[in-house]
Amino acid sequence: MADKNKPQDGKPQPEKRGGWLSRFAPGVRKIVTRRDTPDNLWVKDPDSGEMLFRADLETSLWVTPSGRHMRIGAKDRLRFTFDEGRYEQLPTPEVPEDPLKFSDGKPYRERLAAARKGTGARDAMAIGVGEIGGVPAVALVQDFKFMGGSLGMAAGEAFIAAARAAIERDCPLVCFTAAGGARMQEGALSLMQMARTTLAIQELKDAVLPYVVVLTDPTTGGVTASYAMLGDVHLAEPGALIGFAGPRVIETTIREKLPPGFQRAEYLQEKGMVDRVVPRGELPKVLADVLSILMGGRRKAA
Repeated sequence: MADKNKPQDGKPQPEKRGGWLSRFAPGVRKIVTRRDTPDNLWVKDPDSGEMLFRADLETSLWVTPSGRHMRIGAKDRLRFTFDEGRYEQLPTPEVPEDPLKFSDGKPYRERLAAARKGTGARDAMAIGVGEIGGVPAVALVQDFKFMGGSLGMAAGEAFIAAARAAIERDCPLVCFTAAGGARMQEGALSLMQMARTTLAIQELKDAVLPYVVVLTDPTTGGVTASYAMLGDVHLAEPGALIGFAGPRVIETTIREKLPPGFQRAEYLQEKGMVDRVVPRGELPKVLADVLSILMGGRRKAA
């Protein structure tokens, strides 16, 4: 019996193509094929669960319709802060990597490499120099995306470099904080940065230069216990979590329910720990006013 699938005349059969659409109208297939959609075209609102168009979020400075001030990286922060988005980025000092040869199931060097690949930065701090409302200033930004903005040797050295850059340029220092605490992979060397950054702030005070802190979500741990709370003026973004230990840790320790909004920026403003809560879109103007007043007082003192 002849094989039904085998050609009877021995001649090669034409290669079968796709469906009828591709046979009769090859050009149409390219038109109707589903276009690839970028994975990051939409962003989910953490509060409402609504999907937000990324371009709209960028236009609104990453503030959602529900009012949530989403976390942003150092480049966006510097661009939003300085006049016309123009600034000079200063290099941050290099430090010894993995001095303790630390591993918590994954070597510290591998964690650093992953964070650098994900953010494009060497570490959690970035320094920019420019003008805010016409006032020359140095801005230091802590990026929570880089290992939770943790305070390690590199961050400590960057803070000192920013303070000394402000002194050299005779201008104020603005610090945007965002951290989960000290970097445990560096042990006591990380904790030492609390004292070192405090001394750098003292150098600013000796030079009679303003130091302004903008607390963003979240600012916790050793950062709150050091340079985040040593400013001449403390501003905060709406809804920012600010504290030393987290709310769940406190509730577990004292075995009591915390008040509504505890450790949030608005609650801390009410208690006098924060001077003013400022929406992101208004921050450049408020910073310009604060720096202008403080620098004017500084000139009179000089």
